[in-house]
Amino acid sequence: MITTQVSHSLPVEVDESVNLKALRPNIVQSIRAFRVNELMSAAQEAGQHFLYANLAHATTKQEVLEIIARSFLFPKSFGKNFDTLRECLTDMIAGAGTQPGFVIVLEQLPMAQRFDKEARETLLDVFRDAADFWYEKRVEFRVFYSFL
Repeated sequence: MITTQVSHSLPVEVDESVNLKALRPNIVQSIRAFRVNELMSAAQEAGQHFLYANLAHATTKQEVLEIIARSFLFPKSFGKNFDTLRECLTDMIAGAGTQPGFVIVLEQLPMAQRFDKEARETLLDVFRDAADFWYEKRVEFRVFYSFL
C-alpha cells in the first residue's frame, strides 16, 4: 500500500498489489499496467516461482536466449535455441517435481534487426507452449513481457 494525495482532499491509500486470482492462470501477455515489483510480490504471496529476465542489452537471438538461461538458472548444457528453451521450461522443470506455479517477466524484449518481429513471436510462442503444457498439469504459468 502507498499513500497518495488526491487533489485537495485527504490522503488516500492505493492498493498496488496484483491479485493473481483475477488473472487467467496460464497466459502470456504484455505487462501493461503491472509493475515488476508488484508481480514479484504477488508471486511470493502465492508461493510461486518468480523468474525475471531483463533483455535490454540483447540484440540477437543468441543474446536473448543466453540472458534468459542465465537469469532463470538453466543448466550450462542449455543449447541456446528455441527447442531447448521449450524443453527447459517444460519437461526439465516438470522432472524436478511438483511445481507451485510461475510468474515470469521478460522485460524489454529487443526490437532489433537481428532480433526481429518473427524472432520475438517465436520466443513468445515458446512461452505460450509452456503455458499450455503447465495448464494440462494444472499449474499456473503466467508470463508478462514488455518491448524495448
